Formats: sequence, structure tokens, C-alpha cells
Amino acid sequence: MPRPNPAQLVYGSATVMCSTLAMLLISGARSGPWIALIAFAALVLGLLVALTVPSARSTRAGRRAVGSVIAAAGSPRPEAQPAPVPAQHAASAPAATAGLGARH
Repeated sequence: MPRPNPAQLVYGSATVMCSTLAMLLISGARSGPWIALIAFAALVLGLLVALTVPSARSTRAGRRAVGSVIAAAGSPRPEAQPAPVPAQHAASAPAATAGLGARH
């Protein structure tokens, strides 16, 4: 079983803390069994959140797979494409150069 990454630990812990506090405040539970049930439910919810957070390894593997598909297709990668050349407009020339082609 792979180890959880830091993001999974943070999301799971934050879910346990926030859901426990929210359920205790909403329910107003004061007896031991109800508090234990709320804590158990919050722990299960935190585990569910921690396991559903995507891991960094799977996203990196997905990026590599997409890059290999692009390379296999023979198309250049987006960073390898040349930058577009800006079009020159007649209106953008300064007024002093407008008469260079005329005879004096």
C-alpha cells in the first residue's frame, strides 16, 4: 500500500477536525457514546477524503503519458512551436516616414 502524500494527510486531518467540531456543535451531544459516535463518523469521513485526493505521482504519470502521445503523433509540442510574427499595419508607421517614396 503506498504512503499518503502530505496533501492527503492535510486534507484528511482538516476534514476530521472540522467535521467533528461541526457535528458536536450541531448535535449538542453531551454523553460519551454520542461523542464517540460523532468522532468515529468524522474519522471515517476524513479517511474517505484523504483517499480520494489525487496523489502527485498519478498526475505526473498522466502528464508523461500525454507528452508521449503528442510525441508519438508527430506533432510538435506547444512550447516547440514558433512564436507568431506580428502583422505590420500601414497605420502604425510614423508620419515622418510616410513620404519616403515620393520624389522631391
